[in-house]
Amino acid sequence: MKRVLRRTSRIPNLGGRRALVLHKPHANVAALLRQLVAIGLDAQQSWPSLPDEVRDADFLFFDVDMVCNEQFPWQPGEAPMPLVAVIGSEAPGRIEWAMSHRADAHLVKPIGSAGIYSTLLIALQKFEERQVLMAEVKELRAQVADRRIIVRAVLHLMGQGLSEDEAFSALRAIAMQRRMTLEMAARSLVQDGLQRKLG
Repeated sequence: MKRVLRRTSRIPNLGGRRALVLHKPHANVAALLRQLVAIGLDAQQSWPSLPDEVRDADFLFFDVDMVCNEQFPWQPGEAPMPLVAVIGSEAPGRIEWAMSHRADAHLVKPIGSAGIYSTLLIALQKFEERQVLMAEVKELRAQVADRRIIVRAVLHLMGQGLSEDEAFSALRAIAMQRRMTLEMAARSLVQDGLQRKLG
């Protein structure tokens, strides 16, 4: 008997998620809220400030024409959720400003009944991809920092008359003796050396 393989959908279920719309009351906002609710989201309009629980939102739509940096409780590019830029005027300065906030998707006014669902999916995917990339960059930076501290510790030991190989072996021996990673042992050794200099 032939087995039928079921394909699992990669489209996430958006039902029950929360969307905030940072925009003055307007017909465009009313249309957007209607569509978000029809998709299954809990949607709320807010102006001029965001509610205290904004960080609990799953999506944030914002008016590119009117919103300013001070209305966000985070630095540009550090939003904890997918951002959707709602664009009316295509003034280059405002588009550049929206890009500085790393908007994950955009909607063009006037807002109709089409395009909002796909915009949500695109925004979510772009946001998740960026989060993965940022985590990888953070890990790489930590690895570079660890290598630098190992080099500093080896140079410190070489300053005591050891060869490079002897210094590295000594560092490994210290790490094993103290039951810590090579990086932790190197950091401890460098800190001890700095404290002696300061003392």
